[in-house]
Amino acid sequence: MTPGARIQAAIEILDTVIASARDNGPPADAIVRQYFRERRYAGSKDRRAVREHVFAAIRHCGEMPATGRSAMLGLAKDDAQLAALFDGQGHAPAPIEAGEARCQGRLLPAWLEPALHPLVASDEWPALLARAPLDLRVNVARMTRDAVLQSFPDGEPTALAPYGIRLDTDTRVDQHPAYRNGLVEVQDEASQLVAHVCDPRDDQLLVDLCAGAGGKALALAALAPDSRILAADISRARLAQLPPRAERAGASNIDMRLLDTPREAEMLADLDGQADVVLIDAPCSGSGTWRRNPEGRWRLTPERLDRLVETQSRLIDLALPLVKPGGKLVYAVCSLFSVEGEAQVAAAASRHSGLSWQDSFDFGRKAGAGRLFTPAHDGTDGFFIATGLKS
Repeated sequence: MTPGARIQAAIEILDTVIASARDNGPPADAIVRQYFRERRYAGSKDRRAVREHVFAAIRHCGEMPATGRSAMLGLAKDDAQLAALFDGQGHAPAPIEAGEARCQGRLLPAWLEPALHPLVASDEWPALLARAPLDLRVNVARMTRDAVLQSFPDGEPTALAPYGIRLDTDTRVDQHPAYRNGLVEVQDEASQLVAHVCDPRDDQLLVDLCAGAGGKALALAALAPDSRILAADISRARLAQLPPRAERAGASNIDMRLLDTPREAEMLADLDGQADVVLIDAPCSGSGTWRRNPEGRWRLTPERLDRLVETQSRLIDLALPLVKPGGKLVYAVCSLFSVEGEAQVAAAASRHSGLSWQDSFDFGRKAGAGRLFTPAHDGTDGFFIATGLKS
């Protein structure tokens, strides 16, 4: 591909990403992979260059652009070499016309700036969109971190999670023996800390109420291989990803339960008052993962955020009856918005007199009754974690 053809490919991909963001479709990563799956002629250098153009444009445009061309023109405004590639030659994009719409460069959509937690000051905003490292969680039920590190000479221990390994952003691990043999899973350090905060024990019943594909259920199983873990979710497709992952990890203590909305309470009633720990890794804005999915800024609307907050509140109310007296409720969201974090747990405390939130760990920054992690301050994805005890 010529340099100009790479720009045109990026524009075509961006058009698909924009449409997908509007329709809540696949993420940009998946769209890029599908584009090149259908164009086998593109070499590795072409794929890398196009991908870099695509994600540079996404990061540049805080507001969702009208078209992929306007997104790339936003980048070209201050890059004469890039602008020169719009020459219409061969497969290159058409020349730039005077007055063409260009995406205006900004980090965040204007409406989201005041919604960010006060701890996330403007000097931290660039880190929200910087490229993230690759973190692995060691399956400590089978091997120590020090032993696994010998298989990753370029890796280093994560600073906060006691069983994590950090690698360079572009590291591929899907064919690494440690991954194929279930000794590691890809998981951001802050996400690993959620399981750590649960402090699971071998004789306990642990409920992962929003298990998804099972990443945190697997982390719990690694820490407490003789516990009983129930992974529950309303998504059959996501939950179906857990059995092969559990088999690879050697985790035989995880049961699954597919829930139907709005019958979740009825379908979990047999567990009322029995769980030692209930984890709510709640659906959220995903604002803490923008450095991995920068087009997430385009997907979020005030109305969608309001719906997510309502869902989170309902999940806390659903989870609490499952916790036995003296048991623990752990609430986590990969969000940097107060309304999804500290405001959510404060509201829960006002609704439930038998629930008291505890400041039970000392990493991250204190945010109300919980702790906030951010890329700039902690080197992790953005996360809010709070632990509550049931009297």
